[in-house]
This record gives sequence, C-alpha cells and structure tokens, in this order.
Amino acid sequence: MVADYGVVWKQMMIPLSTSSPTEWPQVAPHQIAAFFASPDLGGRKDEICDIGRRLWQRGYVDGNGGNISVRVATDLVLCTPTLVSKGFMQPADICLVDMDGVQKAGVKKRTSEMLLHLEMYKAQPAAVACVHAHPPYATGFAVAGVSPPTCMVPEMEVFCGEVPVAPYGTPGSLEMSRAVAALVGQHNTVLMGNHGVVSWGQSVEDAYFKMEIVDAYCRIVLVARQVSSQPNVIPAPRLRELLTTKQTLGMPDARFGLSEGELDARSGWQPASASASDADTEALVRRITDEVVRALRR
Repeated sequence: MVADYGVVWKQMMIPLSTSSPTEWPQVAPHQIAAFFASPDLGGRKDEICDIGRRLWQRGYVDGNGGNISVRVATDLVLCTPTLVSKGFMQPADICLVDMDGVQKAGVKKRTSEMLLHLEMYKAQPAAVACVHAHPPYATGFAVAGVSPPTCMVPEMEVFCGEVPVAPYGTPGSLEMSRAVAALVGQHNTVLMGNHGVVSWGQSVEDAYFKMEIVDAYCRIVLVARQVSSQPNVIPAPRLRELLTTKQTLGMPDARFGLSEGELDARSGWQPASASASDADTEALVRRITDEVVRALRR
C-alpha cells in the first residue's frame, strides 16, 4: 500500500524548477523585470492559467472568484489578477508581488485576497503554491460550519485528511488570512467559514488536486449519509496504515501519534453536539445539502 500511494503522490506532483526554499533565488530589485519576463516564470504563468481554466470548467469559481499563487523566489510570488475570470486568464494577466503584498510587476492589479496566500506561506514553509476557490459541495460544509467526517475514503485520508473550518472573516482581511494560516501547520486544506476552500501544495497542480479531492469527498459523504444513517468508516488499525503512508510522504496531519482509541473518537460523522440524536444529525445533513443546492444554483 505504501508503494502504491507513493507512486500516486509522485504522479500528482509537478515540481517547479525552484521547488524548495533552499533553491529559490534571491532577486535584486534591478533584476525583477528580467526575472518576471524569464522563460521559467513564463512556464509558471502558463500553469496558473491552466489551473484557472480547470477551476472554472468544474464550476469551482464563478464571476471573477477564486485566486491562485506560486512562490518563485525567496520573497516573490506570482499570483492571479483581480476582477478577471479564472477561466479566461492569459499569461500577460499574471502579477508578481513581494511577501508584503506589494506588487512588483504585471499590468493588472493583483488579487485582493493576496494576504491570505502570503500568511499561509509564512506559516507553512513547505507550501510552494496555494489555490482558493468555491467548490460547491465543500463550500456547503463551510457555510454550515461543519468539517467533513473522516475515515470514509482512503485517498481523502492520505492526500487531505481532516479539513478544519476557519472562522469567517472579511475576504482579503488580515483577520481572515491569519485565521486560515493558524491551521496550515497541520492541514493542507482548510474550509473558510461562509466563503470557500483554500489548499496548499508543492506545485499549483498539487494544490488544485487537493481542491478536487475535498469537493468530491464532500459529495460522496452527502450521498452516503442519504443512503445510510450510519455509513461505514475505516477502522482505526487500517487508518493507522494510511497515516503511516502519509507521514512517509512528508504531508502534515494532526492525527500522527494518536492511539487507536483517539483515532476512533475522531472518525466518522461528528454532529455539532457529541450527544446529538439521529434527528439532529439528519437536520445537519439537510442543512449542508441545502447550502450545496444554493451554491449550485448561483
């Protein structure tokens, strides 16, 4: 099993030519224009535009929603522009900012939610790229304020794991950005209360894959809960195998080191109250489903 997931992980990864902090270049102010126009950054801009189209085609963003970024130097980040549909971006639209959010290059204005990405990079040194979008099923959970239940699908456990909900903050604000950043040390995917989803990875595509995985998983959970009042969960000994695999792949998870009893206590559908009745749980599922339906109708 370890070997199989290791192969899948490597296939998912599309490493950048500067894929770790020790390899990121130092770019002097007088070199920024040439750096921004370099073939290497041209490839990164193409990747951002490709992922933007895929977000739009899957219905994960509407209007000009969502944003994407990737670190390209010790203190420089490429990002999407504001007020441009992610489905129709061109490489010439991409912006370059420093780690304080000051725009250094690009003809269009940077995304208004750049602080979110920068706070995540500062809190999680392993993050090379971030993707924020509004996939409807996962966003339904975010609006309901409920983390998806765990231990139902192996791929979700290995590639995402527990997905917490960050409290709501005004989009683009430092408050919201720091609330999310406080969670990325142990989680690579976070639901943003009443807003959407953000994920980080070691390439733009890696971060995007996590977005796909969590939204598909949330849809599976809703279907499973409608079919059965008690969906099956992966038992703790088998979950431990998955977590061991995940640890060898270098991905974070807040459950590393927990006992089997503690893993059991954190698995399955967790209603708002530990003593909630079946009727409470049904109401919770209904509320999340209603939020998903509303999102799909927008």
